[in-house]
Amino acid sequence: MIEQATQTARVLNEALPYIQRLSGKTVVVKYGGNAMIDAALRESFARNMVLLKHVGVAPVVVHGGGPQIGHLLKQLGKESRFVQGMRVTDAETMDVVEMVLGGQVNKAIVAQINKFGGRAVGLTGKDGALIRARPMKLEGGDADVELGQVGEVEAIDPTLVHLLAGGDFIPVIAPIGVDEDGVAYNVNADLAASKIATVLGAEKLLLLTNTPGVLDAEGGLLAALHANEVKGLIESGTISGGMLPKVRYALDALEANVTTATILDGRVANAVLLELFTDAGIGTQIRTGSAP
Repeated sequence: MIEQATQTARVLNEALPYIQRLSGKTVVVKYGGNAMIDAALRESFARNMVLLKHVGVAPVVVHGGGPQIGHLLKQLGKESRFVQGMRVTDAETMDVVEMVLGGQVNKAIVAQINKFGGRAVGLTGKDGALIRARPMKLEGGDADVELGQVGEVEAIDPTLVHLLAGGDFIPVIAPIGVDEDGVAYNVNADLAASKIATVLGAEKLLLLTNTPGVLDAEGGLLAALHANEVKGLIESGTISGGMLPKVRYALDALEANVTTATILDGRVANAVLLELFTDAGIGTQIRTGSAP
């Protein structure tokens, strides 16, 4: 019993300088993948968000929900179609996206955080004109394909998020944008998180994934990278596929004013606390500048 208590005290002491450094700062977390599906991981994530708030960090959650959208579309007899990793979103599909992201998934996350003593508030990009979107244009050989109501971010109005995060609340944001005519758009959650982190001047951007992080050519984890190293890995083809947009959105945030961006494994319980408050951390932390 004493050994266990001693270990707990050691962990708390290790966390102290990190808590002091992050107190009063904003951390934007993109939440998705297995961390949203597995019950134990959902619980650990919610507890992590509540703990961050209680030690003076301002967490802002931006969530996805692709598997849940796909499941409901399948139940409705509607086939999901993807181009360059993006779901082709006609008006009927957009109705489902709004129902799942803005309703089912968002409210479930809010309820889970509140269950453990947090004060989460669910938002979509429509609320307070948070995410102004425009139709996304494809590049390359698929440029003539119509994505429908898939959006890219035109502007972020952080007023409402500032009011909530600066108080006792934890904003939980569904990445649904809207244009000047009130048309809704399905926005990639990693993209939305990157843009929101930039506008908020966040200290950290955390992108939860279903992989350990950025891997080298042999499949080993790259724990720390500078921006120029990431660009080299992209050029060499080492970073490709689904990881490619994530690191690009991370670089976009760093090139603005976000201090660090980390791609971490959401399949690990308490992944956020391990990354923020321990010496080892997990995942791949990307910093600005060049490697020494």
